[in-house]
Amino acid sequence: MKFPQKFYKATHTYNSYEKHVNAPYLRADLRFEEGKKYVLTVSGLGFYKLFFNGKEITKGLLAPYISSPDDIVYFDRYDMTGLIDYSGDNTVALLLGNGMQNAPGGRVWEFDSARFRGAPRFAMMLTETDEQGNETRQDIGARFKTAPSPILFDDLRSGCFYDANLEQAGWNLPGFDDSDWQPVLPAEAPRGERRLCDADPILVRETRKAIEIREAAMDPRLNNRSNMRLDTQFKFDILGKTGVMFDFGVNTAGICRLTLDGKKGQKIFIQFCEMLTTDGKPSYQNTGSFYPDNYGQTAYYVCKGEKGETFEPSFCYFGYRYAVVYGLEPQQISEDTLVMLVANSDLKERGAFTCSDNVMNRLGEMARVSDLANFWYFPTDCPHREKNGWTGDAACSAEHMLLTLTPERSYREWLRNICKAQNDLGQLPGIVPTGGWGFEWGNGPAWDNVLSELCWQIWRMRGDLTPAKECKDSLMRYVAYLAANREKNGLINFGLGDWLQPGKGAGDPVAPVRLTSSVIAMYIANKTADLFDALGYALHRDFARGLARELRKAIRENLIDFGTMTVLPRCQTAQAICLYYGVFDESERARAGEVLLDIIHETDDHVDSGMIGMRVLFHALSMIGQGELAYKMITRTDYPSYGMFVRRNLTSLPEDFMEDKDHDYANSLNHHFFGDIVSWFMQKVVGIRVNPRGISPNQIDVTPDFLDALASAEGYYLAPAGKISVAWTKADASATLTIDTPDGVTGDIRLPAGWVFVDEKHPRSSLNNSNFIELREGTYLCRRIG
Repeated sequence: MKFPQKFYKATHTYNSYEKHVNAPYLRADLRFEEGKKYVLTVSGLGFYKLFFNGKEITKGLLAPYISSPDDIVYFDRYDMTGLIDYSGDNTVALLLGNGMQNAPGGRVWEFDSARFRGAPRFAMMLTETDEQGNETRQDIGARFKTAPSPILFDDLRSGCFYDANLEQAGWNLPGFDDSDWQPVLPAEAPRGERRLCDADPILVRETRKAIEIREAAMDPRLNNRSNMRLDTQFKFDILGKTGVMFDFGVNTAGICRLTLDGKKGQKIFIQFCEMLTTDGKPSYQNTGSFYPDNYGQTAYYVCKGEKGETFEPSFCYFGYRYAVVYGLEPQQISEDTLVMLVANSDLKERGAFTCSDNVMNRLGEMARVSDLANFWYFPTDCPHREKNGWTGDAACSAEHMLLTLTPERSYREWLRNICKAQNDLGQLPGIVPTGGWGFEWGNGPAWDNVLSELCWQIWRMRGDLTPAKECKDSLMRYVAYLAANREKNGLINFGLGDWLQPGKGAGDPVAPVRLTSSVIAMYIANKTADLFDALGYALHRDFARGLARELRKAIRENLIDFGTMTVLPRCQTAQAICLYYGVFDESERARAGEVLLDIIHETDDHVDSGMIGMRVLFHALSMIGQGELAYKMITRTDYPSYGMFVRRNLTSLPEDFMEDKDHDYANSLNHHFFGDIVSWFMQKVVGIRVNPRGISPNQIDVTPDFLDALASAEGYYLAPAGKISVAWTKADASATLTIDTPDGVTGDIRLPAGWVFVDEKHPRSSLNNSNFIELREGTYLCRRIG
């Protein structure tokens, strides 16, 4: 694939909080010959909007991608068929946004001092193909002229400021007089690998109107970090002042559309946030501390004085439920004044569930909201405060996302960035992309797990080894890095631990790092060995498998009391991860499971794990026949539990389990890393178990758990071979199980302990009193025995 090599920019200076630099307008007039085909190849660093003869043709929001230009430089291709006017001039036009090329909003993670920071730049190539198939390529970037656009300030995390009085009518149309525009300047070419973007585009999926509009003043509590107290160019005094709050009913992500009959020079300021305090005040204390005052999730618009003028912020997005608008006059306020444009990567639904319990249904809906709100080319940790690709979060959510959505195409693209970010030692940063931050803190096996987890889950669930093949060198470097960085006792003792255990500081879990990192490292090594085996790399496989055995041996020798079958220290996470990841022998699991039950009962059957433990806790309980207890722990509504999120009327999954008394000082209310309850429910309760023996993604066992707490449950999953649906209803000691399965899907039906099949029409049928049969579609009567 050929790419243009020369990049161009509008100015040498670049935007900052202290001194704003307008985003540039860019335009060039071209002529085309009939009978030829034309393709534009374009890169805009950080982001671009592409127009042709006045029509925007950009593939989606935040094109081309969110990456470090030191690692990968992304291009998009546009087929111009049907767009060209062959009778005269055609205008190609761009708006350039800062994106990752210049990210002052990433100051906390040192993006503001990244080596690649500089003014936005672009490259563009026109490829023409004649009727004989001969191609001619032209680098056309130097033809462009530039002028400042009405975008006064843009930042991926902070927002967008726009003065409509600076618009130049017709700037992106043929015939526009650009005689006072300036030629573009040569720009330093970025260092990264050139490639076409092959991730799902980010699209607006829904337009939402407010469910409530009322006057409100922002809660004044905001504790800016000391390094965020900057002498910003714009200052907006909104604290203590009353604006108009629009409540959109769901805490999700996207942009907005402002529509009003404005007065010339009228200034509109919008503060986005996700929470209300206990006294009903909108608050951004949980998201704004990473940014200077009034630059955290904000939009600013200066009206040009026209009827029905509209504004949609560019080159940024917001995580929010509430928007407080300042500067509106009473006659300008209606449900159409401000609407939410919900956006995310264009992922399709692959699976879903519903059941007779509204609490569990609500939790499934909340998980879906968080999964999508946090998927902007790749999984982010939150759509408001950070917008970073935290690797540990994605490792925790990969299985349930692949079970319910179609993220594998975007995962593959992000994996290429993860491999590029790996350093020569084999280390991975805690966030990807990065400007260099995240190697000294914020990573470790539970976070680095993302590399092998995405490759392994895509292979296991979809049968695609392409990511593993592309990442094989990085996988090998990483397991070698683990092997070289063990303590003398053979354990791994570095990295982040069981993040956000209830009642503990973010980095202060009960389970020690040497346990969680060692167990996850063992899991990584085993998965990597599986992948190398499937790829046919025997020596690589043997190295990884040997490391897994050595780590398991070290964990068993140093961290398990076999007299009581207890993992040290005695806590939910320690016991659950050793059960789930196979540290215990099969003969030891029953006693180890009893210990886990004792530990849980000591907390009155409440959850007491952070993100590492919560990823596997409920699966571990189902492994030992305790699905009923897992369901109780999830759906109870007192602290700490998932059910309390429903009681609090949240619409997305939060970052942690905080007590009611801490409501006004919440952390993020929109995270996806606790969403594995969806995977647990679909696989362990509805009973759709994908590839349980690692043989084929089209091998599915149906293993329902007829919980006493439920009268019914159902779900579906689109396997590579087609859609499988499972539904069951239960009354007293009998249950009806209905299965629809396509040709090409094989597996078993396994009933829970204490249940058997009943064939009343055929008393001598072999089905009677069995609880395990070959998978085939149909309706089955089941009965509890004993």
